[in-house]
Amino acid sequence: MKNDLNLGNRFEFGRNWGRFLKVLDETRIFEAEKSLKKTLEIEYLNEKRFLDIGSGSGLISLAAKRLGAIVHSFDSDPLSVACTEELKRRYFQGDPLWTIEQGDVLNTSYLKSLGQFDVVYSWGVLHHTGAMWRALGNVTPLVNGGGKLFISIYNDQGASSLRWANLKKFYNHSSQPIRLITILGVGGYWEFRSALIRVMRCKNPLPFRDWAMKKRDRGMSVWHDLVDWAGGYPFEVAKPEEIFDFCWKKGFQLVKLKTCGGGIGCNEFVFTREGRSIT
Repeated sequence: MKNDLNLGNRFEFGRNWGRFLKVLDETRIFEAEKSLKKTLEIEYLNEKRFLDIGSGSGLISLAAKRLGAIVHSFDSDPLSVACTEELKRRYFQGDPLWTIEQGDVLNTSYLKSLGQFDVVYSWGVLHHTGAMWRALGNVTPLVNGGGKLFISIYNDQGASSLRWANLKKFYNHSSQPIRLITILGVGGYWEFRSALIRVMRCKNPLPFRDWAMKKRDRGMSVWHDLVDWAGGYPFEVAKPEEIFDFCWKKGFQLVKLKTCGGGIGCNEFVFTREGRSIT
């Protein structure tokens, strides 16, 4: 995998997020706020320190800021950093309580300089670093006593996950027309698979509508998520129990788990560290 990445086989997440900002509106921002409130079981984040690892578009950082948090956002991709800075310019220009930097979750010296946070958030990021377990180990010390760690990691499907990894590598080595065909093929696959499952369960097969609604849960866009899924490489996976065991040994307790039902997608975890709750 290391040599493969050195050849440039890495997806440009920031370029995709830049296109996403063109469709970002108040409805999507509200959905992102609602997802944070629901999952963290809070109404506000007033004066709580919120770390967004791999901020991407900056949407979740913006949502946390609108909920009252003191936000620190970083991403290793300069284009993603630019997207987050653009959202700050639009909504919180000049606010000293929102810091945005280019940084790497694999750089322990950088992470140590940040201190600790009440909420450490990294949704769908650590499995794209090329060193997922090392990245997760680097993240855990950033959570303060009573703080929450909110992460999502791709589900391990064995041989199927290996096939998806190969598809993503193929995408990143392909020309733009082939990439477009790949994205449409992935979308068609999701729709057919969902329709087949629903028909077998004797339900009305409206797969794309249902899938699109699910993708909007965090204020995201169906098309941009498709691009992300088709090209998102590096790509690593883990079983839910592996993430649980890893974090438990680091002194964390699992307080919320949302799985993808053993299928394709991310398992979502919220852990707390011993101490006073942020709520």
